[in-house]
Amino acid sequence: MTICLAQLRRCSAAVDLGAARTRVYVKNQGLVVDEPTVAAVNTRTGSLLAVGAQAEVMDGRTPDYIKVVRPVSNGTVVDIDMAQRLLRHLVGDKLRKTWRRRPSMRAAVCLPYGSEPLAQRAAVETLTGLGARRVELVDTLVAAAVGCGLPVEQPEATMIVVCGAGTTQVAVLSLGSIVAAETVPVGGNAIDHAVIQHLRLHHELMLPGQSVRPLHLMFAGNGELTPGTTEVHGRDVVSGLARSVHVDTERVRRAIITPLTAILDGIGAVLRRCPPDLVADLGERGIMLAGGSAVIPGLEPMIHEATTMPVHIADRPGTCAVQGLGAMIEGKVQPLHLDPMAP
Repeated sequence: MTICLAQLRRCSAAVDLGAARTRVYVKNQGLVVDEPTVAAVNTRTGSLLAVGAQAEVMDGRTPDYIKVVRPVSNGTVVDIDMAQRLLRHLVGDKLRKTWRRRPSMRAAVCLPYGSEPLAQRAAVETLTGLGARRVELVDTLVAAAVGCGLPVEQPEATMIVVCGAGTTQVAVLSLGSIVAAETVPVGGNAIDHAVIQHLRLHHELMLPGQSVRPLHLMFAGNGELTPGTTEVHGRDVVSGLARSVHVDTERVRRAIITPLTAILDGIGAVLRRCPPDLVADLGERGIMLAGGSAVIPGLEPMIHEATTMPVHIADRPGTCAVQGLGAMIEGKVQPLHLDPMAP
């Protein structure tokens, strides 16, 4: 995927179809949609009952004829029809009519690094179903770096780690392009699964449902470990009755080290493929963490200890990608012009 800022400036909307949340940025209006990528469907009639936050609350609490679906997995649209219906309701009638009045409406969408042609086609078909006449594809890594305020257009290294729900993307950028990148199949969902398995094996407790982020129960909102123990409510594995246990937060921290180690391996692989001059730049500038799972407790100090580089978390890590894409369509990003030299 190549980025042409001239083409992006013609776009009217920027879309970030994430596995966890869907975000839509409209030109001259800002971020207008930030909802979970979840839909509730009546399997008997095929009708859509709820989308976004309302559907997420239903996850694990529905009768047999209501199914809660997630049409996006690991940043890739796996159900085009459901993704179109989800976006159609999230965007709203008024905004959708405004788009339809523009016959040449263009849209830009973020896609994970190294997306297959089939995944790119699925994203394009999803947006064309909403009325887009042309869809521009942008790497999530580049968009997130721009949203974090990194000088990606300069001839110096910038490193970004985008921690999503299903995957973690690591890249070093220079002169507006990706020098080296790696995608690790570990994200916030894998961390949650590690906590769930810890509670099941060591406390014989099952959490209420996958819609509840276990980390929110274990850790404080500022990303620091809560001292002592934390009370967790769930279902007893043996009896099936409701039960609460006191969980040691230090043991939970050790349980999530294994999936976090895979992220460190990805960072090391990217650094080994970079030229020495760029790695030297990173020693001063450090690593930027973005994505909804960037605030996982223990991730920042672990990366700093493994790389000895400064590690920073973006101000709004969850919306960095769509904000960066929005800055591109607004024309706020100016590339470094490199004119060919005369022979």
